[in-house]
Amino acid sequence: MRTFITAVLALVLGAASAQLTFWTTEEQAERMAIQQRIAADFEAATGISVVVVPVTESQLAERMTAAFAAADLPDVVFHPVNYAVTWADAGILDTAAATEVIDDLGIDTFSGGALQMVEFAGEYTSVPADGWTQLLLYRADLFEEAGLESPTTFEAILAAVEALHDPPNMFGFVAATDPSQDYMMQVFEHFALANDVHLVDDEGNITLDTPEMVETLEFYRELAAASPPGNLYWMHSRELYQDGSAAMIVWSPFIIPSLVGLRDEFPVPADDPHYSGWLAEQTEFVTSVAGPSNPDGAGWAQLQYFGITVDADIDAAQAFVRYLLTDGYLDWLSMAPQGKFPVRAGTQDDPERFTAGWAGLEIGVDRFAPLSDFYDQEVIDQIVGGLETGSRWGFAQDEGALLGSVYATQVINDLLRSFIDGERTAQETAREMQARVEGLR
Repeated sequence: MRTFITAVLALVLGAASAQLTFWTTEEQAERMAIQQRIAADFEAATGISVVVVPVTESQLAERMTAAFAAADLPDVVFHPVNYAVTWADAGILDTAAATEVIDDLGIDTFSGGALQMVEFAGEYTSVPADGWTQLLLYRADLFEEAGLESPTTFEAILAAVEALHDPPNMFGFVAATDPSQDYMMQVFEHFALANDVHLVDDEGNITLDTPEMVETLEFYRELAAASPPGNLYWMHSRELYQDGSAAMIVWSPFIIPSLVGLRDEFPVPADDPHYSGWLAEQTEFVTSVAGPSNPDGAGWAQLQYFGITVDADIDAAQAFVRYLLTDGYLDWLSMAPQGKFPVRAGTQDDPERFTAGWAGLEIGVDRFAPLSDFYDQEVIDQIVGGLETGSRWGFAQDEGALLGSVYATQVINDLLRSFIDGERTAQETAREMQARVEGLR
């Protein structure tokens, strides 16, 4: 297999004195140290130096706008999906340069879902870097004892709720029901995507007053009915699942370190008749759920990208991004493996190079161990594979700003909560969601 140096040497000859500026939102000290090491290794391989500049994510949009106005953009920027299409449309990102990198590395080596979210005018705004998908965690032991199917469909989830719900000993599900928390919107958006509900269509029309939304609302109300009373958010779902009182929850992969006993702040009880590690052994994951109107299913994903800007030294910037996604990729993912899933599975010569390597990276908080110490390759492949079907509302239609307003105003959360409380029908709620979101424009 060719090394990175051999593969890109022809591209960087004559550019050995180049210096790149790389903006990153991974600004924690330990993550900066890893990025500085990647930059040093890249310079040793190519002669191109990289200045790594930490930028607080909440300030990233403002700083990019100011830099664009001053014709002083960084060469490469690590950014969330939220900004991809907006920046491409504004002329900040060099979509041709990003697309060329993707083609060179092999379009089929990237997650299809990650690419689809940044399609723009026949090209790609940016190069996929990493991501994570929300997970539906479930007690596989209880499902097996009850003869239940894996909860990959609305029907299977509700069947499991009916069979396993036995409060206060066991809650069939712990739904997000606190309208003040983004977690509620994230979980609901997850299930809405699963049933082919979209915030807007390709023409920019709000599309919430639909039969698919009515189905999703009615499904979610049943989940809430199988949950403890009150306004519940991520803390409650984690606590109830980890003490063995919940059959299913939706959570981010950041629950894994505590689940497997590597985080002391949120331990899994190991009292009789349980033993340390019991819950991790009995937990399985679902990343893509199918609603009755969407048999192909979908999931909720948060994705990050490497953008090459219009002010960049293009050849050198492309070489750096290629390096980040080849020889430097496992170092990049090692910053936080539980939240940085590989969106590039491998190379054309070694299709599983990065997924296999990622499984061997150490996760944890108070202690560290590879994910492969706890889960076999089939489970790991399933977790990473969620990025293939992971999506979000609005980004493909350049409506990320509208989705941001939906989250900020909590309009969907408030209407969903009142629907759960019986204040209106599903049809009335879908109509009101449509009207309220239209009013955000």
